[in-house]
Amino acid sequence: MDRERNRNVGNRYLIIALIAICLFSCKENEKTAVEEIVAVVEKPEEIVEFGFNLNNYIVKRDTIKKGDSFGEILERNHIGYPQIFNIAEKAKDTFDIRRLQVGKPYTLLCSKDSLERPKCFIYQPSLEEYVVINFQDSIHAYKSRKPIKYIEKTATGVITNNISETLDEQGLSPRLAYKMADDIYAWTIDFRRLQKGDRFKVIYTDKYIDDTIYTGVHNIKAAYFEHNKEPFYAFEFTTDSTKGIIDYFSEEAKNLRRAFLKAPVKFSRVSSRYNLKRRIAVYGFKVRPHKGTDFAAPIGTPIMATANGTVTESRRRGGNGNYVKIRHNATYETQYLHMKKRKAKVGQFVKQGDVIGWVGMTGNTGGPHVCYRFWKNGKQVDPFKQKLPEAKPISDSLKIKYLDFIQPIKKQLDNIHFLEDVFEEQNQPEQVIKQSDNLISLNN
Repeated sequence: MDRERNRNVGNRYLIIALIAICLFSCKENEKTAVEEIVAVVEKPEEIVEFGFNLNNYIVKRDTIKKGDSFGEILERNHIGYPQIFNIAEKAKDTFDIRRLQVGKPYTLLCSKDSLERPKCFIYQPSLEEYVVINFQDSIHAYKSRKPIKYIEKTATGVITNNISETLDEQGLSPRLAYKMADDIYAWTIDFRRLQKGDRFKVIYTDKYIDDTIYTGVHNIKAAYFEHNKEPFYAFEFTTDSTKGIIDYFSEEAKNLRRAFLKAPVKFSRVSSRYNLKRRIAVYGFKVRPHKGTDFAAPIGTPIMATANGTVTESRRRGGNGNYVKIRHNATYETQYLHMKKRKAKVGQFVKQGDVIGWVGMTGNTGGPHVCYRFWKNGKQVDPFKQKLPEAKPISDSLKIKYLDFIQPIKKQLDNIHFLEDVFEEQNQPEQVIKQSDNLISLNN
């Protein structure tokens, strides 16, 4: 039984209990007191979701099961096929009912009578989006989104082993680590070689749907990372609002990114490096040069273009399996092998970070991974040994605007204190604190 129905049943029992108590305990005005109790308790709290007051319906929630269809779901709930066909026809310009995906949730708003006949079908293809097919009066369908709230937060941490453990100890999302490692400091700090005592401060935004559903870290506004006692500032800044190009820059307006991503997949590991002298037991330990870098990742992991460019090949062939090849400019080309499925098409222009396919095991491969190949001036090379160009620097016209923009953010970041610094300051002898105060007043 749905929670809304349980709440109504609970209210009825509460009314009966309160009336009984009143009848046994009240000496005067018993009837008036009972009427007041009934009036207060019977007025249910309004529950609004998807733009509907759920108190007006019997609410049934479920997920799309294997073999389910729009027609079968409605027929199970006392809607006949002539009406189902009519509903589907009038809704098809808004939503194709054949696109229901297994595992996605749906909600039926049903009449509050013995038949409990559906009046509205609501399908959620994602946490944010939903499709309403309303057929209680006239039939109409529309798409909408749940309200989203962004909450700015701050965090600090000191590395004892690795950044993921540091965040986990504080109950913070591991996405913060991934974003700092992959999106911000990929070419500045090697997160696999962090030192004990390295520390960071970050201003970030968490995303919530309907005020309560946490969907993760939305973005990082600014960060400070102290690695080997050297500070690295990073500030998010939009360089092209029309194209939606956002980058991270240092306090001197230097772009922290390179023209190429370090890896075509996130949250992966290098399972095999570029090696011209590689020997493999399966081939009798003969030399079998490996001119790519393998990134192991689960099947279905998105594969990203590592730089802007034009797709020159998108096909399936021999040991390569499904692959995509991109020309970035007159100097550089990249190729992505063993895809489960390709998304990019020949002639398409793709931007850095665009999904061009998904990790698979097509062609000659012993496990799910993407083999990433890199050409420089027509010759295959090891991308990790190349001095790759930096991303486009901030223009002179934007530099002044950027420096003005980050000034209050840097002040906010600098005013976030590390806990160990606070404790150290609090534990200083009173005499030392006074000397420090005097020095500050003299400097002022």
